[in-house]
Amino acid sequence: MEAAKEEEISVEDEAVDNNVFKDCSKIAFYRRQKQQLSQKSTYQALLDSVITDKGSTKFQVINEATKVPLLAEVYGIEGNIFRLKINEETPLKPRYEVPDVLTSEPSTVRLLSCSRDTGSLVLADEKGNLKCHITANPFKVDLVSEEEVVMSINLLGQLYFEHLQIPLKQRTTKENEEDASADTSQQNQEDLGLWEEKFRKFVDVKVNGPTSIGLDFSLHGFEHLYGIPQHAESHQLKNTSDGDAYRLYNLDVYGYKIQDKKGIYGSVPYLLAHKQGRTLGIFWLNSSETLVEINTEPQAKRDPVAAKQEVSPRTDVHWMSESGIIDVFLLTGPTPTDVFKQYSSLTGTQAMPPLFSLGYHQCRWNYEDEQDVKAVDAGFDKHDIPYDVIWLDIEHTEGKRYFTWDKKRFPNPQRMQELLRDKKRKLVVISDPHIKVDPDYSLYAKAKEQGFFVRTHEGGDFEGVCWPGLSCYLDFTNPEVRKWYSSLFAFSVYQGSTDILYIWNDMNEPSVFRGPEQTMQKNAIHHGNWEHRELHNIYGFYQQMSTAEGLIQRSKGKERPFVLTRSFFAGSQKYGAVWTGDNRAKWSYLKISIPMLLTLNVTGISFCGEAWLPHKTFL
Repeated sequence: MEAAKEEEISVEDEAVDNNVFKDCSKIAFYRRQKQQLSQKSTYQALLDSVITDKGSTKFQVINEATKVPLLAEVYGIEGNIFRLKINEETPLKPRYEVPDVLTSEPSTVRLLSCSRDTGSLVLADEKGNLKCHITANPFKVDLVSEEEVVMSINLLGQLYFEHLQIPLKQRTTKENEEDASADTSQQNQEDLGLWEEKFRKFVDVKVNGPTSIGLDFSLHGFEHLYGIPQHAESHQLKNTSDGDAYRLYNLDVYGYKIQDKKGIYGSVPYLLAHKQGRTLGIFWLNSSETLVEINTEPQAKRDPVAAKQEVSPRTDVHWMSESGIIDVFLLTGPTPTDVFKQYSSLTGTQAMPPLFSLGYHQCRWNYEDEQDVKAVDAGFDKHDIPYDVIWLDIEHTEGKRYFTWDKKRFPNPQRMQELLRDKKRKLVVISDPHIKVDPDYSLYAKAKEQGFFVRTHEGGDFEGVCWPGLSCYLDFTNPEVRKWYSSLFAFSVYQGSTDILYIWNDMNEPSVFRGPEQTMQKNAIHHGNWEHRELHNIYGFYQQMSTAEGLIQRSKGKERPFVLTRSFFAGSQKYGAVWTGDNRAKWSYLKISIPMLLTLNVTGISFCGEAWLPHKTFL
């Protein structure tokens, strides 16, 4: 253990081979869904079970093969938004529903029943312009705007829902005998990753068994789709029928491959579809690993008047997530501006940045000491180059212990900041989520005492390797951890800080060197006893939230915070800025940054930029 603490960590630990990351063929829930859906299992809505109240319409949906009921809920939301939730009707225990991303509980509008029989149900808003047509068998939902079907849900029959199961070790003999008819051979379980999933040297143990979900959406007349960052890909989303699906799974992929659909540093499970006269949005509120398949094909349509063959495209979008529930918002537009307003009403608008943050930022890995900072600052003045902010990376700390200063390199950080202040310049320093394992480090000792770290499924503190060596990871999903972390930015606590010091959150995917895909094991345990697999993509979101709140508290609410984050999720725009991650500083990366940034823009994150490594010059 001691050797691990002192082990030298270098950039090579982050510059990993892309082969350590999965493609779709290596993802068990993707294989299961593709295999099962090929067998055309269908769901039926039981419309005699409909319950309507002021906020929602609820009914059962049942799988014809398993006969296990699901509960579907349809909501009308102010601003021409529909919400569809599908969950187990009686799960063994609650399934994870993403908290804190929505700015508030959406205001609902009453949906009126326009037509109803045993085979269908039509719901409409009070104006009657938007209708939700539910077909019972097979289960399908059509969104109708001004008598035109603009979107169909489950048209392809790809609704998929794996129910929570009793762990194998806890089952009775009778339950095991009842399951004997199913193909539960050891080889089949391993192939499908039902209770364990192996990748390279890692084994993901699944206490609750398989829990994935999926649903398809058909967009009529649409062939131009955008969104679902982050990928080093074109702005317009491409067909995935000939290759991998788009993956949403926050990962530390230094030197990521260009023109690739694999997930990198952040995820926003939101896409837009646009055609002449209408724009739509689909916001899939799920923070587990998610895959999105897109297929656009022309569809023959006969014009009864002209009696000629026309071609109208249809794009099918298939969402698949490893866990959680189906919770999807359908933004009906009809204009791009309307869709942007609808999405921001759910997840918030971009935080107004402090004025200085719109200027030039000078950052590299690494400015060595106070003299280095002073020399760089003087160099800009000498060459008459304006700049507003200088940044310090991990080497400014005492042995990569965050909220500290290296006493030899930065003996008087407050004086250094005063020199910058005299020129109306600011300082940004790094603060990562991993905390060096060191009983003499007060931050580690306090967090350990309070139980503030992510835990292993055996119950101990999760430990992984990152820049400080052996580290523990703060559990930002815990409100008490976020409150405590925010308090660390107070001047009385963060010694050597001043009001011109701002923050940069890095490595918060979270990055775990030598972990599975450079990140945390999926069966690590968070606040509320939730597994990491349920909330992986919002881990960094929570760190940025806590950091921004800390800077607001520090100024007693008088100054806007500046927090840059590498990992992000839907709603991260409320807390600050985002950058596109670490690349290899080639012209090809500069070129791909344009569609990457545009994609962030249309999904609500307008304060974003590119960084070139190894110098991390922010653009």
